[in-house]
Parts: sequence; structure tokens; C-alpha cells
Amino acid sequence: MPTEILMPALSPTMEEGTLAKWLVKEGDTVASGDIMAEIETDKATMEFEAVDEGVIGKILVAEGTAGVAVNTAIAVLLEDGENADDIGSGAADPAASAPAAAPVAETAPVPAASPAPAAPAKADGARVFASPLARRIAADKGLDLATLTGSGPHGRIVKADVENATTAPKASAAPAASAPTPTAAPATGASADMVAKMYTDRDYTEVPLDGMRKTIAARLTEAKQTIPHFYLRRDIKLDALLKFRSQLNKQLEGKGVKLSVNDFIIKACALALQEVPEANAVWAGDRVLQLTPSDVAVAVAIEGGLFTPVLKDAHLKSLSALSAEMKDLATRARDRKLAPHEYQGGSFAISNLGMFGIDNFDAVINPPHGGILAVGGGKKQPVVGEDGELSVATVMSVTMSVDHRVIDGAVGANFLKAIVDNLENPIMMLA
Repeated sequence: MPTEILMPALSPTMEEGTLAKWLVKEGDTVASGDIMAEIETDKATMEFEAVDEGVIGKILVAEGTAGVAVNTAIAVLLEDGENADDIGSGAADPAASAPAAAPVAETAPVPAASPAPAAPAKADGARVFASPLARRIAADKGLDLATLTGSGPHGRIVKADVENATTAPKASAAPAASAPTPTAAPATGASADMVAKMYTDRDYTEVPLDGMRKTIAARLTEAKQTIPHFYLRRDIKLDALLKFRSQLNKQLEGKGVKLSVNDFIIKACALALQEVPEANAVWAGDRVLQLTPSDVAVAVAIEGGLFTPVLKDAHLKSLSALSAEMKDLATRARDRKLAPHEYQGGSFAISNLGMFGIDNFDAVINPPHGGILAVGGGKKQPVVGEDGELSVATVMSVTMSVDHRVIDGAVGANFLKAIVDNLENPIMMLA
């Protein structure tokens, strides 16, 4: 029975993708775990693995095709004893017609004279769909297919499900395609057609939205509409940090390490999350999750959008380790080579636009984070000391956007104070 290979959901926010490159061709034999294609999601280019073994009978979606919806059939896999002539002759996976399944591209209609072989039934009467190879292995192992949960398309039981099962089988993980996708915020304001009509007499270039830009638009609209932001602002004197950084960089020069101000900011935020644990929290719909480790996300601008890779357990890592990890994550983010687990999670984020000459700004919280620190550039300016004396210092302005559902004003103020104290007394971060 030929099996449809479906466009997978390779990230929680993926609704469609681009089939960038096929790594197999029709007639090739594949095994479970073999890389079959490269797929561009809304965030990265990722490899797509086979979940069962067989022969590629037909490729349905050509490489380079954009906008392929999740759960659309992209190829057909043949099992032992099947050939390309079976495609479209009634051998398509019957589960594809189940009401709960997402729409997929159909093969040719099933002739009434060629019904599919009867499949075993579960205790509740539902039919069990499994590949012929999976049925043979199950029979050899004495397994009841009705007790297994399939990880193939539409819950189809494949070779790996049976091989990983025992005579007292445990249910396998749900298919990745069932990962929830965010609901786009309701449209507001003028429609696209109405806006276009306003500019019919002007020259313009229409730029279509790719998956990343659509996701950014939906998530940030959701953030501003649903998160009750409030803002806390502080000025930070950087002279002690800049002097300390210069000393460290001279000592680390032989190791090829060069610390940036941003590395110190990451460390300062990570330690502050430990000092004010109430701020190390995220919003989870009907509850607040307070994290134990300091997992800090850092915004990285890339062409056409941005990533927020997460430095996990940042409070436990040295400045040089954080610096090396951040450089690696930023490089792979710009190449769109980050895996989902590298840019998901975290409780707090940093967005630094100081290198672009920005003095200060307000950043939008990236849900479910409890807050984000917007960092401006350091500038020399006159300051009045505690003794009333006027002097010149390098001052950096920061603004912390806070989710009031997660962090109250006093907690946010204490948290920001801890960040400021760490940056103005940098040697304490090494204690």
C-alpha cells in the first residue's frame, strides 16, 4: 500500500514551508532516519528524515516550491512488492480520508472494484492502519497492532513503531505535525486592497511576506494586543566595566578571546535572574512558571527578520564561554541553521541596538517571556556625583519592558537594579 509522505511541521510556528531541495530521487531506496530533503521553515532550513523504509515511487512537489502547507503530500513511498503502477490504483493510505486529518493532495480516485485489504480493529472499533512491513514485524514479535500508536502519516504504524515496542508496548510520541501553531491576530485597519487603491497613481514594489515575516507579524501583534506591558528605565555608568573589559581582553588575547559589552550584559541579566527569582518567570496562559536556571535569549538581526537564540544556564557559564556560545549562535542564526530548541524557551530577552547609534528604545516582549531589556549605546555625558561634583562618564540607557501578569512593579524594579549593580560593579560577576 503506497504511503504518502507529508510536509512536516518542523517548528511549532510552521504552517507552510519551502521544499528547498530533494536529496533523493524517484527510485531511490530509503530507510528510517535517512535525510530525504531540506525544508525552509518560518525560521530556518532544516533536514527532513524518513520515518519508514521503502522506495521513492513518485515526487509530488518539485524542489524550490514555496508555500507548501503542512500535511500536504510531497512524495509517495513504496513498500516491498509494490511498484510505481500501484500509485493511484487504490493503494493510497485510507487514513488520509479520516475527518480529523488535515487536507492533503489526493492521488487518483479509488476504483470501487479494488477495495483496500481489511485492517485490524482497535477495541473501540476503529481501524488500525499500518505498513505491510510493520504488520510482518508485529506478527513475528507477537504484538497486537491495535495496542500501538503510530508515528507515521495520519497515525499510520510504521516499522520504527513496531521495532521499538515490546510485548507490553508503550505508546509512541505523537506526530510532530500535531504541534500547535499560533493563531494569527485578527486583521485591523484597512484591507490590503484598500491600501493598494490609495497608491494606484504611485510607483511601488510589492514585497510578498515570507514565512518568517508572517510569523514575526503575528507574534508581535499578539504580544502588543494581549500582553500588558509596562516600562522601567535606568541609566548605567559604564566606565568601570569598560576598564575591566579592557584588562580582561588583554589577558585573554593569547587565547583568541575578545569579550564584548553585550557578553557582560548577558551575564549581568543571568545573575540578576538568580538574585530576584520572582522575575525568572514566564506566562503560561492560566499560570506562571518560575524557572530555576537562567536561560537568557538574545535578539540577533538577520536578513528579513530576527532570531532570539537562547543561552541556557547562563548564570553558570564564564564570560568567555558565553562569548564563544553567543558568537556561534549568532553566526548560525544569520545562516538560518539554528535548530528549534536553540531559539525556543528562555524567560528573559535582551535586544541591543547600541551599535546602531540608538540611545534608547522600547522593545516588544517575546511571549511567553516575562520581560525584555532594550539596550542603547554608551555615550559620554556630564553626571553629578554623590558628593555633588560634576564629572564626565560613559552612560548607557536601558529600558526594561515587563509583562505585568508575570512581574509586578516592585519586583521589576528590584530586578533592574540587580542588573545595574552587576554592570556598574563588574568584578562582582566573577565572584
